[in-house]
Amino acid sequence: MSLPFSQACENNKDPILNVLTEVFSDRRRVLEIGSGTGQHAVYFTQNLPHLIWQTSDLSVNHVGINQWIDHQPSDNLLRPTVFDLRQPVWPTGIDAVFSANTAHIVSWPLVQALFTQVGQHLPPGGIFAQYGPFNYGGQYTSDSNAAFDQMLKKRDPDSGIRHFEEISQLAEQNALVLSKDYPMPANNRLLVWTKLTR
Repeated sequence: MSLPFSQACENNKDPILNVLTEVFSDRRRVLEIGSGTGQHAVYFTQNLPHLIWQTSDLSVNHVGINQWIDHQPSDNLLRPTVFDLRQPVWPTGIDAVFSANTAHIVSWPLVQALFTQVGQHLPPGGIFAQYGPFNYGGQYTSDSNAAFDQMLKKRDPDSGIRHFEEISQLAEQNALVLSKDYPMPANNRLLVWTKLTR
């Protein structure tokens, strides 16, 4: 049996872990929205043993996530729950959210739903860490991102690299404040939002 594999996950796991080690240092229970292959989840939980990590995705991806969990189990790694932004069911006790490479895959209304849901369900002081490519000032940050965006839109016109300014406006509308914008390899970013305490 071959495990589902993403080379991008393999390439970016250490830079992401370096950030999560800092920003999730005082967190206890993380919901990963869109666990994909499951590679990130098994790697992060092995290196962040203080966290309970809840994987989630559409049911179609659960087989692969469970294969990775079976291959590299951790006591703090939970099997995937079904999570659909159109009808989300949130686990209880979540004080942090992680999502990688989702905003440019789903439609804009689902990006809006993501921020609405995070804003509603994170407690005050909760952390939302969002990884992926973003445009700044209406411009691509690299030729490779421009080509990637064209590929995404050709495959699905509702997808595409999102504009940082529009994402920031969504966050503000949902009581999420940007605490750090980390540059990452391959022209990606890791945006860290904190839920306001008001």
